[in-house]
Amino acid sequence: MPSSRWTTWAWMLLLSGCAMGWPKQSSSATSDIRNCTISPPFLPPTVTDTSAQLNALRQRMQFYNISAYIVPATDAHMSEYIAERDARLAWISSFTGSAGTGVVTTKKAALWTDSRYWTQAERQMDCNWELQKIVWTDSIGEWLLQEIPAGENIGLDPFLFSIDLWNSYARVLQGSSRTLVPIEDNLVDLVWGTQRPPSPTSKIYLLPETFTGSTWQEKVSGIRSQMEKHSRSPTAVLLSALEETAWLFNLRGDDISYNPVFFSYALLTTSDISLFVDRNRLSTETLQSLSAQCPGPLCVQVEEYDQVRASVQAYAQGDVRVWIGTEYTTYGLYGVIPQDKLVESSYSPVMTTKAVKNAKEQTLLRAAHVRDAVAVIQYLLWLEKNVPKGLVDEFSGARYVDKLRREKEHCRGASFETISASGLNAALAHYSPSNVSSRKLSVDEMYLSDSGGQYLDGTTDITRTVHWGEPTPFQKEAYTRVLMGNIDLARLVFPSETSGRVVEAFARRALWEVGLNYGHGTGHGIGNFLSVHEWPVGFQSNNVPLVKGMFTSIEPGYYQEGEFGIRIEDVALVVEAQTKHGAGEKAYLTFEVVSLVPYDRNLIDISFLSEDQIQYLNTYYETIRQRVGPELQRRQLEEEYEWLRRNTQPFSRGTLVAASLGTLAITSLVSTLLPDRQA
Repeated sequence: MPSSRWTTWAWMLLLSGCAMGWPKQSSSATSDIRNCTISPPFLPPTVTDTSAQLNALRQRMQFYNISAYIVPATDAHMSEYIAERDARLAWISSFTGSAGTGVVTTKKAALWTDSRYWTQAERQMDCNWELQKIVWTDSIGEWLLQEIPAGENIGLDPFLFSIDLWNSYARVLQGSSRTLVPIEDNLVDLVWGTQRPPSPTSKIYLLPETFTGSTWQEKVSGIRSQMEKHSRSPTAVLLSALEETAWLFNLRGDDISYNPVFFSYALLTTSDISLFVDRNRLSTETLQSLSAQCPGPLCVQVEEYDQVRASVQAYAQGDVRVWIGTEYTTYGLYGVIPQDKLVESSYSPVMTTKAVKNAKEQTLLRAAHVRDAVAVIQYLLWLEKNVPKGLVDEFSGARYVDKLRREKEHCRGASFETISASGLNAALAHYSPSNVSSRKLSVDEMYLSDSGGQYLDGTTDITRTVHWGEPTPFQKEAYTRVLMGNIDLARLVFPSETSGRVVEAFARRALWEVGLNYGHGTGHGIGNFLSVHEWPVGFQSNNVPLVKGMFTSIEPGYYQEGEFGIRIEDVALVVEAQTKHGAGEKAYLTFEVVSLVPYDRNLIDISFLSEDQIQYLNTYYETIRQRVGPELQRRQLEEEYEWLRRNTQPFSRGTLVAASLGTLAITSLVSTLLPDRQA
C-alpha cells in the first residue's frame, strides 16, 4: 500500500517525473470530475455541497477573531488513519483521502493533498474549494501570506499538530505580522455538534502471549534501560502515538477501522507507569494484567484519557526530564513541559524499538504471510475463472478477497480498505471502489489489487497487477520495469544502518532509464497485528536507517492517467547478507521477501530482464512452492495448488514463449514463422 508520509525530497522526484514527460490525463478520465470553469459548474454525483458547513465555520472564526483556520486530516495522536469522529477535514470539505490539509479563510477554502488523491479530490469537492497541488508545508504558509493581510490571526487546534509541523508553519510566517493562534476548542467540532460520531465504547483487550514477542513487563524494562543509557538521563517517556501504547502493553482495540489500536496516552517514568485511557473499556483480564504487580515499578496506574495534559503538566513541575518524539507529540502537550525539561528526538524509544522485530515476532509475521498468500492465490484463481464470464466488478472483487482472508486462521479482518482497480481507475494509487460506482473487470484491461489482512500474528499488505487478455507492448514493458525495480531493491546488498532514501533509487532505476516514474513512496514499515503503515521504517528522507529485523514493503509502480496503473508490492524482512568478503565490524544487509504470491507471467517481457534478475525470480518462485504449496495441499486446495505450480515454473529466455502463450497461440506462431526460417 503506497506510503503516505511525504517529504520535500519525494516531491522533487515527483516534479522531476513530470519534467520527464509523463503522459497527460486523457479525456476519458475527466467525465467524472468537477468543472468549476463553466457556468453553471459541472459537479459529478459524488460531490457534496459544503456551503452550510463553511458558513457555520466562518461564523465561529469571526467570534474567535481569526481570518484563517487550518484543518488537518489527522487526530490528536498524529494517526494516518483516523476514527470517524476525527474526520474533520472530510466533514468540512467532503474529501475523504487519508492525507491532506484544508485552510478556510473568510472568503476562500483550499485543500492541499498529494498526487495519489488529486483526481479523488476533484471527484468529491464542490466549487467552494480550490485544489492545491504543491503540497509541502511551506506552500500552505506562502498561500496564507498571500491571502491573509498583515496583522491578522491564523487559528488551529494545538492538539492536531505535531511539534515539527507547528514549527514549520511558524517558520514561514515569522516576521510577517501574522500570528498563529492556538484554539483549544476545535472549531469544526463546535460546528459539527451533535452530528459528530460518538466516542468508541468497545472493549480493549489483551493480546494472547502466543502472539507477542515479549511480555509488556519486559518491554517496559527495555525502555527504562534505554532511558538510563541516554546522555541526558530522562526520567520519563511520554507516548502519544496509538501504536506505542498498544505495542508496549500488548493491548489491542478497534477504535480506528482496520487498525487494532485504541485511544490512549502513556507516561512511563523510572518508577511509575500511567496509562491514560477510558478505564471502563478495559476488560477484566486486561486490568488484572496491568495491576498484577501493584504496588511497584511494574504497576500500571490507569488514569482517564482526558487527564493526560494535566498529569504531564503536574509531573513537569518537579526535577524531571521528559523524553518525547516530536513527530507524534502534539504542540498542545509539548507546551505544558518547560523547555529545559524536554529531551527531544524525532521518535520515542518505543517507536524505534517496536520497528525492530525480535526472532519470535519475525516467525509470527512469516507465518501470517503464508496464510495470506493462500487467500490471495485463491482470489487470483477465482478472478481468472470469473472475469472472462463478466461476473466480477471492482467492488465485488474487493469484498471477495476480504472474505477469503476472514476465513483464515487468526484473521481479524482487512488491514486497510482494499484497493480494487480496473483500467483507468488503477491509475489512482489509492482508489477504492464502492457499490455505487464500480467498473466491471475485463480481460481487455489491467487490474490492480492492493489488499492486506490483520492477523493476530502479523499484518500483511500485498499488491499484484494482472492482465487476462493481450496487454500492449508498452504495458508489458512498464510492468516489467516495475518488476525490475522491485527485484533490484529486494536483492540489493548494503551496509548496516544505511538510510532507506540512499537505496530507494534502485526501485526507480529501470523506470528512469526510459523516462518513467511514480509519485508515491517506495515502501513503509509494517506491524505485528498493528498498523499497515508503521513508521519510522521506509525509504523516505525522514525514515530511520535500516537495521536487521525491520520489515518494510517494497512497492514501485507506474500510473498512466486515464488508462492503467501498475504496482507490485511485497513485504520484506531486513536480514544479514552473505558476502564474498568479510563484512568487518558492521554486517552487510539485504532483504528476505515474505510475501509469497507469484507475479503475472502474462505481463512479463523477459527480454528486459538480466540473468541475475531471472535467477532471483526463479529462486523466489522456488521459495513460494516450498512454503505455500504444502499449505495449499494441507487445506486440500488442489486446484489452487495446480495454479501455483503453473505460475511458478522457472523462467528462461528459451522457454518464455511456452510459459506465456497457450498451445493454440504457439501453433499459430510456429506456422507463421516456419516459411521465414526455411527461406
